[in-house]
Amino acid sequence: MPQSRHPLLVIESWFDRFSNAIGYLSSFLLLLLVINVAYDVIMRYAFNDVSIAMQEMEWHLFSSIFLLGASYTLSQDGHVRVDLIYERLSPPSQGVIDIVGTILFIWPFCYLVASFGINFAVEAYNINEMSGDPGGLPDRWIIKSMVSVSFVLVFISSIGFLLHALNKALGLEKVDNNQEVIL
Repeated sequence: MPQSRHPLLVIESWFDRFSNAIGYLSSFLLLLLVINVAYDVIMRYAFNDVSIAMQEMEWHLFSSIFLLGASYTLSQDGHVRVDLIYERLSPPSQGVIDIVGTILFIWPFCYLVASFGINFAVEAYNINEMSGDPGGLPDRWIIKSMVSVSFVLVFISSIGFLLHALNKALGLEKVDNNQEVIL
């Protein structure tokens, strides 16, 4: 008879699904970026035509991919860290380090960047900031708001990361979607 899933593992899986959705969104934006670059190259070299708006859209898409990707990367534990000590510790000890790191470093950093980013976007909105180039994109506040949005998403993903670390510290480990192992 299958064991019922521990509530912390269930909640962690909700946050994992959220982070995976952000990863899929980043993947979709990457596809749009590839199409945009291909269009820009074809127009430039085949038809000797340049679109400033399409060139600016490239860096808007790239910025969005990078900013949204930070949230997904955190959920996959893919950010760079120095593993000289961490790698040699037991899973429960690693979990404790991840919990402390999330609370002391990730959360305050997310708060600072998101709160300063809001002012950055609001100022761009208030002055109706747009591209300085003729034919460029209007409404620069949209891409500037991605800074705050992305760090709110990193914060949400960090809750899932913290729950994963807590589960690791408690000796709970996911095996697949339907089972768990208590270490």
